[in-house]
Amino acid sequence: MNRLKLFILLALVATISPLIGVAQNPIIQTVYTADPAPMVYKDTVFLYTGHDEDKSTWFVMKDWRCYSTTDMVNWTDRGSPLSLNTFSWAKKDAWAGQCIHRNGKFYWYVPMNEVSGKGMSIGVAVSSSPTGPFTDAIGKPLVHSGNGDIDPTVYIDDNGQAYLYWGNPYLKYVKLNEDMISYTGDVVTVEFTPQSFGVRTGDARRSTQYEEGPWFYKRNNLYYMLFPAGGVPEHLAYSTSRGPTGPWIYQDTIMPIIRKGGAFTNHPGIIDYKGHSYLFYHNGDLPGGGGFNRSVCAAEFNYNKNGTIPRIPHTVEGITKSVGAFNPMIRKEAETIAFESGVETAVSDKLGIYVTEIDNGDYIKVRSVNFKKKVKSFNANIASASPDGKIEIHIDNLNGPLLGTLNVKNTGDFQKWAVQSCKVNAVQGTHDLYFVFKGGEGYLLNFDWWIFN
Repeated sequence: MNRLKLFILLALVATISPLIGVAQNPIIQTVYTADPAPMVYKDTVFLYTGHDEDKSTWFVMKDWRCYSTTDMVNWTDRGSPLSLNTFSWAKKDAWAGQCIHRNGKFYWYVPMNEVSGKGMSIGVAVSSSPTGPFTDAIGKPLVHSGNGDIDPTVYIDDNGQAYLYWGNPYLKYVKLNEDMISYTGDVVTVEFTPQSFGVRTGDARRSTQYEEGPWFYKRNNLYYMLFPAGGVPEHLAYSTSRGPTGPWIYQDTIMPIIRKGGAFTNHPGIIDYKGHSYLFYHNGDLPGGGGFNRSVCAAEFNYNKNGTIPRIPHTVEGITKSVGAFNPMIRKEAETIAFESGVETAVSDKLGIYVTEIDNGDYIKVRSVNFKKKVKSFNANIASASPDGKIEIHIDNLNGPLLGTLNVKNTGDFQKWAVQSCKVNAVQGTHDLYFVFKGGEGYLLNFDWWIFN
């Protein structure tokens, strides 16, 4: 039985069942994820996250993960394109980073604890693809300026100047060169004042609201600096400026402390995509979750007319509206998921990412599937060493109308793949789609891709 399955089964009746058809947060359920860093590239949102190891009692993080979407409700698992093993000088602590595109390459700035014992430093990895694989760009830390060099955030201004901010308990920045792997000038420490980052009371070491995890960007000639605020447990707040290096003016709270779930940290990321604005953050809502087993969430919001950010509540519903067409008659990866129960993902050298650890009663939900034409059959690439696995295909809800049932044939091995098919009832219009897995005891099958015909 997999890592989350026991927790999910125990909580299913009391917690998850009433939310089926409603829940969208956390947006990733197959592993624990944290510190979201969304990036819009062409027509796709790429989401880079940290990865909390199971049952951690500290921030035990060894790699980073990548996910993508074109509709903001269904997320495709892109695996782990970067890890501590990428950096020969790194020992531990694959904490919050951010990726950005420039001149045909993708630069991922990440903090790690040095093997030399010097503490946290910021490195930079590079790739020709947003999904990697990434390599160490310079073979050494890009920045080491103190004991709090964590949580880098990067932005390229309209004039081409790139800025890298980071830090806890301080906020520092450098001006990156056009090559994005070096910088010119000194490391600058931002001055904290009540006017720039608000007032904090009760902590002699910190006089302002700023805690860590900055997210720096520009919108309509206004620069924004978002950050976890106020100490532990953290809320999200922000400051703004008319220039990329300040002076900063403290604005307000964005998201209050999330009392439910036990994640005492938070971490913001904001994007505009297809005419909509989205905040990404994390909580501890997955079964077994908490302060060291966190989960990335997202919410849509609208800026106020003057550019300020409203209060954004944490909700289970998350993003309710799809912003892209999801065509079931184009082959889809099984790891494209809006919500799931019980399954995990794994990687194969031949296939890439696939869905695994599928047992009786598990399911995958895909949202806003647009059946423009009447479909007659369903094909899926399956591997199974079980004699009695089934995939029931339902629409609208977990127990909704049954389109068809794929009786999975035993392929002889859980890595021996074959395309299997079944007839389905005609359906048209836009529906949520549920793949409900049925069968006997134990591991039933692995699931690579699917398509309707």
